[in-house]
Amino acid sequence: MMYSDRVIEHYRNPRNVGEVRDADGLGIYVSESCGDITKFWIRVEGGRIVEAKFKTQGCAASIASGSMLTGMVVGKTLEEAQKITKADVVLALNGLPEQKIHCSLLATDALKDAIYEYLGRKGLPISKELQEKHESVKPQIEKLKAMGYITI
Repeated sequence: MMYSDRVIEHYRNPRNVGEVRDADGLGIYVSESCGDITKFWIRVEGGRIVEAKFKTQGCAASIASGSMLTGMVVGKTLEEAQKITKADVVLALNGLPEQKIHCSLLATDALKDAIYEYLGRKGLPISKELQEKHESVKPQIEKLKAMGYITI
């Protein structure tokens, strides 16, 4: 399996790893296919994401995707950030092996879950897409927490 130089760079030297103190939103996503987990924190000011951090329990592609996405979302409105797709992350990383493309979904879905939490905290409208995404992963997360699995 060959990774691009950019993937290797973001894996070896990931950007924005950690937690945002007093985050406005925290999202989590678990891959059903490989078990990787990503948490994504955002801080929002004036409707724009001003800080983003992540933690991943997973492979090089998952780590690189989280690292790349944190840089891609800072300065974006919540609407702009929600439009970032796994294809955008893969392109920014100069590609991923086909069997690892699902790893870029972890970061984008965790970001969307963080936006979901932010909107809920502020009492703002939540799109059907965000609601469904959150509800689909919620049982998985609760099961893993009960087993003591989520450590990030």
